[in-house]
Amino acid sequence: MKFPTAAIAFTFASGVAFAAAAQDYPSKPVTLVIPYAAGGSTETMARIFSVALGEEIGQKIIVKVRPGAGGALGASEVSRAPADGYTILFSTASSLMWPPLTQDVDFTLDSFDFVAKITDYQQAVVAAADAPFDTMEELVAQSSDSTLSYGDQSSISRAFIDAVAEKEGVQWNGIPTKGGGEMVPFLLGGKIDFAWSGGVHQAYDGKMKVLMSMNSDRLAASPDVPSIQELYGFSMPSQAILSVPAGTPEDIIAFIAEKTEAAMEDPEFVDLMNNKLSFPLAYQGTAEITKAITDSNAVLAEIAGQE
Repeated sequence: MKFPTAAIAFTFASGVAFAAAAQDYPSKPVTLVIPYAAGGSTETMARIFSVALGEEIGQKIIVKVRPGAGGALGASEVSRAPADGYTILFSTASSLMWPPLTQDVDFTLDSFDFVAKITDYQQAVVAAADAPFDTMEELVAQSSDSTLSYGDQSSISRAFIDAVAEKEGVQWNGIPTKGGGEMVPFLLGGKIDFAWSGGVHQAYDGKMKVLMSMNSDRLAASPDVPSIQELYGFSMPSQAILSVPAGTPEDIIAFIAEKTEAAMEDPEFVDLMNNKLSFPLAYQGTAEITKAITDSNAVLAEIAGQE
């Protein structure tokens, strides 16, 4: 088959132009999309991190908050953006895995390339400090006499808590909240009995207590509290990651990953993570986080199948 000379010339010119654009990256401000409401742990992390990353890449980072559907709205926006490195998503890994398994969304896990992991969310089942139960065992015992209410932040947090309820033979009433910023006043104001938290509870030491880690391991700040993996044999993906639209040039991804690792050493960001949120700094590069997400997706598919 012969291709027209003009078509070959156009394709070659486009490839050269794209390579040149990648080489000059970044030549304009970069947008960082946060797919959750303000006030939660992700938005708090991302705003401080955006300043540090901007200094590392030598360009301004424009933060856009696009909450809704457990992160799916913001993820959808990023999946449709040009694959040129100028739109980055700061999110939980599960926000890219769970919606395609359970919702009618216009993206799949393959719609993204994964750049790096920054931390692990300190996910937990929490209660107000004055709640009449201190452990999951006590919570379950009290649930046998009455239907307790809990705050969830997405369909995935609801699915995992409901899976625990099913194993225990109890019923809990899930109350949707718009991220940690809304969950906190609900819980401390007595509107709900307990809640799922992505980690914002760790900024409320003395006002909240952890009943169970939702991660595969115990939380660093609550080493005496068992994990859901210990108690029930499964766990939630916990990674906070950066991702970009699929097809973004590998050299741009490598550049962002390298600058991400450097930005994580920013003193203000380190202070936030260590002293305010108590989140571990846990960098993983592109290959490692991509494998971890692929493995986690298989577990989520099993939970989704039970819904």
